[in-house]
Amino acid sequence: MSWELLLWLLALCALLALVVQLLRFLRADGDLTLLWAEWQGRRPEWELTDMVVWVTGASSGIGEELVYQLSKLGVSLVLSARRVQELERVKRRCLENGNLKDKDILVLPLDLTDRSSHEAATKMVLQEFGKIDILVNNAGRSQRSLFVETSLDVFKELIELNYLGTLSLTMCVLPHMIERKQGKIVTVNSLLGIISAPLSSGYCASKHALRGFFNCLRTELATYPGIVVSNICPGPVQSNIVKNALSEEVTKSVGIDVAQSHKMATSRCVRLMLISMANDLKEVWIADHPFLLIAYLWQYMPTWAWWLTNILGKKRIENFKKGLVRPIYTILNTYQSCRKYEIFEHLKTFLTPHQLYDINTKDIRSIVFPRHICWFTINYYWS
Repeated sequence: MSWELLLWLLALCALLALVVQLLRFLRADGDLTLLWAEWQGRRPEWELTDMVVWVTGASSGIGEELVYQLSKLGVSLVLSARRVQELERVKRRCLENGNLKDKDILVLPLDLTDRSSHEAATKMVLQEFGKIDILVNNAGRSQRSLFVETSLDVFKELIELNYLGTLSLTMCVLPHMIERKQGKIVTVNSLLGIISAPLSSGYCASKHALRGFFNCLRTELATYPGIVVSNICPGPVQSNIVKNALSEEVTKSVGIDVAQSHKMATSRCVRLMLISMANDLKEVWIADHPFLLIAYLWQYMPTWAWWLTNILGKKRIENFKKGLVRPIYTILNTYQSCRKYEIFEHLKTFLTPHQLYDINTKDIRSIVFPRHICWFTINYYWS
């Protein structure tokens, strides 16, 4: 075999490997390190058994699904959130579907903004189980409003809950882990802790702060290799986070259900979180495309990312000001085979008389909805 032929074969193999990696990335729902760990790494079923796991925000969303999956791994669970009744409901389901007994689950109501209660809560967990192997900082709240229209109290609430509350609880648990020279601190951050998006300035600020803090803490704990600090950064996941998000005032939330079909299933997000925890990954990104691609752009091509964010951000703000995106998504989510009068009745809640007149008298394709995909989808169901 000549050297020229060998070089051609090597080049072909390199090109083929590049194509394979590209195809894998296009199908990815997590960063490549995480997906490699899923394929070749340690299994949660092997690594997380017999541990004591404290989960905040355990009454709904990612936290709720996380404790369900953990309950099947033979761990002891501490469930914390503000709503006691919801925590009791989650506990009952864990006992019904998991491998745990009543003594293995502690319901511990906790308000992260009440920082004076965190020390007593930590002592209660240690008194009950004798140790804390994993702290999952999951509790938090989002935001949907323009900065210039938002009360400063909203930003205070987001920082108190998402940032300072998380730091406070970590500060109470960490000395115990240092004493044992082992433990895992897992913080559910967000892709908005890496990138930035309009209408979420306070939320982005709190999540960027969390990422910076825990990256710094990881360095400070370098002399304790048995203590792992992990940032979990999910993109859009099926939950009520948007419905419960703060708006212009701290007393107001969005309060509207949005379509979930375009978001990642909560069960898949949590499975990837468990793989991250089992393999002690420092930071993971969990999202479908295009959100995952945008995160990579922000990390490696920030100039392009700014350009793309400016384009998409303007459109997002326009849609928000029109107030039409969420209602239309609600319609598509609620009425899967509806007729015109049903949509019209639902739209009465959101649109002005002039907009309602247009919808009732014009062809649907002549009305400018915020996103062109909404024209075709509604037109399809309309007929």
